[in-house]
Amino acid sequence: MNDLDLNDVRTFVSVAQAGTLTAAAKEMACPVSTVSRALTRLEKHLAVLLVHRGPRGLVLTDAGKEYLQSCRRALESLQHGRDVLEGHRSSPSGLLKVACPVTMARDAIAPLLKEFLERYPELRVEIEPYAASWDQEPRDDVDVFFKLRAPKDSLRRVRPYPGTVRGLFASPNYLKDAGDLSTPDDLRLHNCVGSGPWKLSRGKKVVTPDILFRVVTSDPTVALKLALGGFGIVILPLWMAKSPEVRKALVQILPQWVPEPITLCALFSSPSRLTPKVQVLLDFLDEYLGTDRDPRLKNDVAAGYFSDRSLTPTSGP
Repeated sequence: MNDLDLNDVRTFVSVAQAGTLTAAAKEMACPVSTVSRALTRLEKHLAVLLVHRGPRGLVLTDAGKEYLQSCRRALESLQHGRDVLEGHRSSPSGLLKVACPVTMARDAIAPLLKEFLERYPELRVEIEPYAASWDQEPRDDVDVFFKLRAPKDSLRRVRPYPGTVRGLFASPNYLKDAGDLSTPDDLRLHNCVGSGPWKLSRGKKVVTPDILFRVVTSDPTVALKLALGGFGIVILPLWMAKSPEVRKALVQILPQWVPEPITLCALFSSPSRLTPKVQVLLDFLDEYLGTDRDPRLKNDVAAGYFSDRSLTPTSGP
C-alpha cells in the first residue's frame, strides 16, 4: 500500500468544511477534478467511504465524521510543529560550537561576536581555536568546523568562503643588506619563514622554489613578528601585511609572483540535520567575510584582498 498523501487529507478537510467539491476547489484554487480525484484516492487508500455524493452536495458518513476530527487534530499538530520550527529559525537557541584556525578566531570571528549574539540573544557560542595542523578533520561534537583546505570528509556538507590573497614580505632593514631578489629561485639564499612548499605563480607560470626554512611555522602571526624584527622573508595575507599599524614597516617583494591564496570553507552536517543555529551563523558570516565589512580589513575596501570562493587545496599559510 502506498503511503498516505497528506495533501489528500488536507483536501478532504477542505471538502468537509466547504460542503461541495466546487466550493472546496475554489477555496484551494484548483480544478474540481483535482479535488474529486484526491478525495477518491483517499477513500481508496483507507478502504472506507468518507462522503456521500448527492445532488445537494456532500454528506459525511459516520466514518467520515470521525476521521474528520482526527484529521483536524493531526493537521493542528503539524501546524504547531511548523510554528515551533519557525520559532527556532527566527530565534535559535542553545550552544553553538565552532572550531577554526587561531587567526580566524582572533581577527575575523571575535570582532563580530558581539553583533551576532545581540542579533540572536538565545544563543551561546563556544570557540575552539586550532593552529598548525592543516589536516585536522571535524569532530562530531563541533557544529561548524572551518578548514583552510579542501575537506577529505565527503559525508559533510561544505560552504566555501572567499579565500585570502597573500604576498611575499620583508622589512626594509632586512632588504637593505639582503642579496639579489629578482627571481623566486633567489629565495633559497635568504632567511625564509614558513611551512610547506611555496607555490608562486606569474600568469600561467607556476614555480615552487626549493626553500630550506630557517624557521618553520604555519602561524602567520609568528611570521609577521619575525618579519617586523628584520629576520627574513615571509608569506602573509595582504590584509595582515597592509594593515595600518604595520604597512609602513614591511615591503612587498617579487610582487609579480603571487603565492597561492588561502582557501576557507565551513564543514557542517548534511542539510537534513542542519540546525537553525548553524544556518544563522553561516548566513551571518556571509554578510562579512570577503566583503568591505570584513573586520580584518579595518575599514579598507575588499578589492584585491580576497579571492573567489573556492575549495582548491591550500599548501600552507
